Amino acid sequence: VSVSSGLFVYIVSRSTCCLGKTTLADCLVASNGIISSRLAGKLRYLDSREDEQLRGITMKSSAISLHFTQEKEYLVNLIDSPGHVDFSSEVSTAVRLCDGAIVVVDAVEGVCPQTQVVLRQAWLENIRPVLVINKIDRLIIELKLTSQEAYAHLQKILEQVNAVTGTLFTSKVLEERAEKDSEEKESDLSGDQVYDWSAGLEEADDSNLYFSPDQGNVVFASAIDGWGFSIQQFAQIYSQRMGIRAEVLLKTLWGDFYLNAKAKKIMKGAQAKGKKPLFVQLVLDNIWSLYDAVVTRRDKEKVEKVVTSLGVKVMARDTRHSDPKVLLSAICSQWLPVSQAVLSMVCEKLPSPLDMAAERVEKLMSVGARRFDSLPEETQELKKAFLQCSSQENAPVIIFVSKMFAVDTKALPQPLTQEEIAQRRELARQRHADRMAADQSAADLANRKTFMLQMESLTVKEPKPEEDEQQKETFIAFARVYSGVVKRGQRVFVLGPKYDPAQGLSMLPEGCTATDSVPEVPHLSCCTMGNLYLLMGRELEELEEVPCGNVLGIGGLEEYVLKSATLSTSPACPPFTPLNFEATPIVRVAIEPKHPSEMPKLVRGMRLLNQADPCAEVLIQETGEHVLVTAGEVHLQRCLDDLRDRSVFAKIEISASKPIIPFRETVIRPPKVDMVNEEMGKQQKVAIIHQVKEESSQARTSDTLQVDPSGLVTLTTPNRLATVSIRAIPLPEEVTRLLDGSLELIRTLEQVNMSLREGRSLDISTRTLEAIEGLKAKLEGLLQGRKWRNAVDRIWAFGPRRYGPNLLLNNVDSYQRPSVWQCLFKGNKPSKPAPQAALRDFDNSIISGFQLATLSGPMCEEPLMGVCFSVERWDIQASTPLQQQDSVEEDSISHESSEDSRAEGGSEMDEQGEGPAAGPNQAKRRPEAGPADCYGPVSGQLIAATKEACRQAFQAQPQRLMAAMYTCDIMATAEVLGRVYGVLGKREGRVLHEEMKEGTDMFIIKAVLPVAESFGFADEIRKRTSGLASPQLVFSHWEVISSDPYWVPTTEEEYLHFGEKADSANQALKIHERRPPP
Repeated sequence: VSVSSGLFVYIVSRSTCCLGKTTLADCLVASNGIISSRLAGKLRYLDSREDEQLRGITMKSSAISLHFTQEKEYLVNLIDSPGHVDFSSEVSTAVRLCDGAIVVVDAVEGVCPQTQVVLRQAWLENIRPVLVINKIDRLIIELKLTSQEAYAHLQKILEQVNAVTGTLFTSKVLEERAEKDSEEKESDLSGDQVYDWSAGLEEADDSNLYFSPDQGNVVFASAIDGWGFSIQQFAQIYSQRMGIRAEVLLKTLWGDFYLNAKAKKIMKGAQAKGKKPLFVQLVLDNIWSLYDAVVTRRDKEKVEKVVTSLGVKVMARDTRHSDPKVLLSAICSQWLPVSQAVLSMVCEKLPSPLDMAAERVEKLMSVGARRFDSLPEETQELKKAFLQCSSQENAPVIIFVSKMFAVDTKALPQPLTQEEIAQRRELARQRHADRMAADQSAADLANRKTFMLQMESLTVKEPKPEEDEQQKETFIAFARVYSGVVKRGQRVFVLGPKYDPAQGLSMLPEGCTATDSVPEVPHLSCCTMGNLYLLMGRELEELEEVPCGNVLGIGGLEEYVLKSATLSTSPACPPFTPLNFEATPIVRVAIEPKHPSEMPKLVRGMRLLNQADPCAEVLIQETGEHVLVTAGEVHLQRCLDDLRDRSVFAKIEISASKPIIPFRETVIRPPKVDMVNEEMGKQQKVAIIHQVKEESSQARTSDTLQVDPSGLVTLTTPNRLATVSIRAIPLPEEVTRLLDGSLELIRTLEQVNMSLREGRSLDISTRTLEAIEGLKAKLEGLLQGRKWRNAVDRIWAFGPRRYGPNLLLNNVDSYQRPSVWQCLFKGNKPSKPAPQAALRDFDNSIISGFQLATLSGPMCEEPLMGVCFSVERWDIQASTPLQQQDSVEEDSISHESSEDSRAEGGSEMDEQGEGPAAGPNQAKRRPEAGPADCYGPVSGQLIAATKEACRQAFQAQPQRLMAAMYTCDIMATAEVLGRVYGVLGKREGRVLHEEMKEGTDMFIIKAVLPVAESFGFADEIRKRTSGLASPQLVFSHWEVISSDPYWVPTTEEEYLHFGEKADSANQALKIHERRPPP
């Protein structure tokens, strides 16, 4: 269906993602006649991959366009997204392209972790969800609930879903309230102030926020049986039969209302008076009676009465079928067709592209810390193009590509030339003539066959092997048009994630388009749109042009787009904000081809896999190994199958290592008890610490490395020009969690600081400033005590990669550097913090050494976590004559800045002369180090010395490994509960709590499980419980393994408890030895 603005029929496009089950999507597809309604739920039409059909789960998002008529005509772009937690990145790519979401919840299982994930993703993207409570037939057949019990069960599910939505709404209101308070403080700093302690929740409008059947945003369904309904449908039915207005029934069908037959009134208080609620009496009782007659009793007479009263027609073969579900589906699909209920709810309750919220547009266009009102005027004017969703010729084209997906070239529609059409027409005529003249002589028949073969040879062109090899890798961009009309062959700008529209507009000539010769602009390129495709599930239909508001496929972008991108005909368009991925790539395997000669194919295949999968990552280690990083076991298996079996990728035999589980390294405070839980005395602690110091200092000569009993490591560079003293301190657990959960915010803070160091002004959004200020306040609240005094203001850097959960503290008395929090007090002038302090020579070398040390720890070359490195001494001797000569000019500049900083820096700066290295060279500071200083031998040796000092300081403390942990949610019946506990105990799992689901015999178990023990866990638990329990694993956190991997028994009690080697009891040692060598 190609929709253009010139059609006379009013067609509204709805882009909707179905966050749930494929069976429901089958029913919607069947309503358009694409598949048979009898195959709905069995065919799984949108699961086009072979492994999806075998496993019975969706692994890739698939889109299809559906036509629906209800007073007006609608075009619905439906995207079926996976429900498995390993593929939640596919949900992220689908949600960005949509205006609304259908959230499907299982009527038996209720709200599970993935339901919370998809609701949060919909909330973050500002799209409106509607709810489908599916599998209600299980309440009747499996759980055998009465209609009254089922009503109470459905109420609880709605409460659970609304509780998740309410939590998201509350957090948003509180954020807005905090912003409003900060603005009021800035605007009204004098006069009488009245304190307002309300949170803003009373004033906030949440009337359209929650799911409620009487609002029309809930459908009750059984997709496998083909039926579904909303309250509106029954309100219309009973308003005609009972003579009650439909509006009254709509308000009373769901809730604590009952029908008083004597008074002929609908009254309130059904629960208090022990009456059947109206929903049970008028809706559920009828459905329960139908299942009782058709499935349970198979009462033919009652079935005939039901069929007659409902006015539906049932075929004779359906009534005679041995499976009663066939007859049930035939009746229900005519009485309450699920497609009618869902599609009408989508068209009535979800917004069209014309109704896109202004807030969502601003959020999409504001990347990082930038405020929308700080963007150029030309960029802000594009907001109108988003909101108007115009298909006029002069409207700017704006497209967002959310992912790239691989398609076999044979699956693409092949356009035929006029010559080929004429040849095929002639061939068809000839074949018809052959059939008509079948009684002719054998000689004539042979001649005609020869002619047919000649015609076929003209029609079919066999590609050369080289061409065939090149044609296998075809990538289609999964995209949506937000403005304008996209045409095949059109030239557009490709905007990289770091593209700055202000910089682009200043470098490009006015009125520049993608068809002109464009000068080189950072993060901006031009491309030509290839073929445009209408996505129809397994099929692709070629289009000439696509208007705004539609989802489409675009060919020819594989050279320009890696995973996602923004395309536009206007250079003023900013890149869209990055996608929100809930899944964390955590499972790694090393891959190599079985035949070394096929290594180029593997490299190319992994590159294409990285492009085609939003969550997969491909790395090349220093050892030359090719490593694939995935979100979980199922995701890993799918990626390996793609490399082995799909011609689009490598299609070669590969060998994969055992999964490499990442760990983190940390230090802890000296333990108070030993391995046999006996309290350790002071002498024993000191002996252990001294032993560690001796072992760590054996590798270095005493004149370059010194470790004192307190754990302070002092290290001098080989050229004797620099000396650093560093101490490793364990961070409190709450601080580590806070830093790990604020990585994106810390990254934004680092980008802002980098802009300020480069002298560039950056308008930061109020929300970002509030978040940074909140992070600082939380750190100050958690870092309490004498040793953490003023620690937050003395933070030198975060690491690794400048935004990790480790800290570098500046405790050098003679050095005061610019604060990492300088953006909070810079005001409107970016140059204001410069006089406070200036960067010292080789400041960046210390940071680089810290980054390298935290990126790979000394235990097993894994990143550090929860470690604070305190730099307590940093001396630099006199430089070489050449370096002194190079820095003469800067010294005069530095002298002025040092005097300014000495005037404003407080008591710490006054004490510069008291240190042992307070010579003229140490006081020397410059705003920017020269090239000789940045890349000279002193800088390199200082980086290496800082890294080594951090590693030695780390080893001077009690070391521990941190394991990646999954949160495991298991739903199981009481009879298999013991087996579930057995599997969890065997795999080092720990049960947090269990609760029984009311109204059922199902238990919900919440546990944590090490990622290292999770492989084969799901299969084992299904086998042990005969399929009655199924786990959902989601990456949760990092947890310290309490045992020391280097511990050996020393006391008599430890030898008695653990034996001579104690290797069986040491979990950390097992994990350490299981890892491949770095």
